[in-house]
Amino acid sequence: QVQLVESGGGLVQPGGSLRLSCAASGSIFGINAMGWYRQAPGKQRELVATITSGGRTNYADSVKGRFTISRDSAKNTVYLQMNSLKLEDTAVYYCNADKKFARSWGQGIQVTVSS
Repeated sequence: QVQLVESGGGLVQPGGSLRLSCAASGSIFGINAMGWYRQAPGKQRELVATITSGGRTNYADSVKGRFTISRDSAKNTVYLQMNSLKLEDTAVYYCNADKKFARSWGQGIQVTVSS
């Protein structure tokens, strides 16, 4: 089983930046992709960005040009750099890791964009 621990969330003003980190440990062999999802109050969880083991990235249209997903393979860590944050980016952000037959989730971290 893969354990995922997120960090870096918090409160930021509109237009500000935050960087989320997700450290993977445990049974990390065979992870095909990692990503970030988010869930705002009263809404379904939605994809934010993913990155494959080969480095291919994918973004939700709502964050393209503002968010950047990256990874440090040596540290088994994935990052989400969030710039030009908007009020609607407020949500709990979850890290996930995909293997061929399993998906693991972190506990989630709050990001609040407010003036």
